Amino acid sequence: MSGKVPVCIVGGGMITQVQILPSFYQLQRLGRIGNLHVCALNSAPLRALAGDSLLKKAFPGQSFIAHPDLETDPAHPQPDLYRQVLSSLPHGSIAVVAVPDSLHYPVLLDALAAGHHIVCVKPLVLKYAQAEEIGEKAYAQGLLVGVEYHKRFDDINLIERRLWREGRFGEFRLGHADLHECWYYRHSNFQNWCTVENSDTFAYIACHYIDLVHFLTGLKPISVSVVGIRDRYPNGREGFLWTDGRIIWENGAVLNVQNSLSYPDEGPGGNYQGMRLFGSNGKVGTMVAHNDQFRGVEHAYTEKGDSPGDTVYAQPNPAYFQYLDVGGPGLVPAGYGYRSIAYIVEKILECRCLPSLAERQAFLRRMDEEGIMATPRNSAYNELVLEAGRLSILNGGREVEISYDPPGIAFKQWR
Repeated sequence: MSGKVPVCIVGGGMITQVQILPSFYQLQRLGRIGNLHVCALNSAPLRALAGDSLLKKAFPGQSFIAHPDLETDPAHPQPDLYRQVLSSLPHGSIAVVAVPDSLHYPVLLDALAAGHHIVCVKPLVLKYAQAEEIGEKAYAQGLLVGVEYHKRFDDINLIERRLWREGRFGEFRLGHADLHECWYYRHSNFQNWCTVENSDTFAYIACHYIDLVHFLTGLKPISVSVVGIRDRYPNGREGFLWTDGRIIWENGAVLNVQNSLSYPDEGPGGNYQGMRLFGSNGKVGTMVAHNDQFRGVEHAYTEKGDSPGDTVYAQPNPAYFQYLDVGGPGLVPAGYGYRSIAYIVEKILECRCLPSLAERQAFLRRMDEEGIMATPRNSAYNELVLEAGRLSILNGGREVEISYDPPGIAFKQWR
């Protein structure tokens, strides 16, 4: 792999296991990247990644460099080790931010300080000013920061984006979206960070569909109200584990989004998710309807698998992330979960090849303008929504308005 750009994944949790690491293993297999480093707070999640039987089957002979070392006592946390790893990599390497939402901002700053391009799981950060800061620092160095909103790379959404932009659906007027993750999430590391003082299910989950409505229609949100229901995790900590949000858009359209960690573990899908958007051209009504949790596939197995949420009867989603046997050694990842990461990495590789800072900055401006990949500059409305949602949920669902000139949020004033 000599001469190939190295990658450092910061975070060894669930999303790294099911999407990020296998995507980068595939890019490594294709010769697009070099050595893979994975950093975690301690060795426990790294041992789980190294011992994952499906990853071993899919990518025989491939491995990552663990930080801390796999032999390190898992009871000994090393929270600052990732900074040392980032600093040790060549300038222009790729850093992947896959830590809990509230920790994105410091890791992003550390990656930029080390001079690296970035792939960041959504949302980028939780505050608009932080998104602006990240965008400015990255632009000043000619570094690409891609936010991994993977629903943008679902073929369904790419098709519909073109049709919305061509006027085939008229103007968006009213919509509803759901995304309810499984109950077993409550037993995961979520109970240590997705708590009332840090985040909520609206911030973590709703951003998928809010970002998607903008991606499809080009509209920006101008008002947010979120009601949160408090519930307790198995460890006794409290979280807003059920949320109902209402987003008003610049044309007066309304989107309602419901989210939770409540989908039954014995339910056949990996979660419950979908979206309905209704529009009009003033003469006829239009509709976009997604049943995203069920893509028309039904399986009944001899017994459950050994992963959390596995069921005997299942409705697997072939579109997000699956492994395919197409001959040759191992398995090949497919789906928009892989395509999203591959797209960002390919754009990073294009940017790295440009010889001057001015050329790289022109490339970054083009990525912002195209709007296919979310960047700090073209998707900062998401951070305004998160700020508004947080203010609303902590104040009993009070409506919070978003302004763009200058950017900011404030409680709606009734006259």
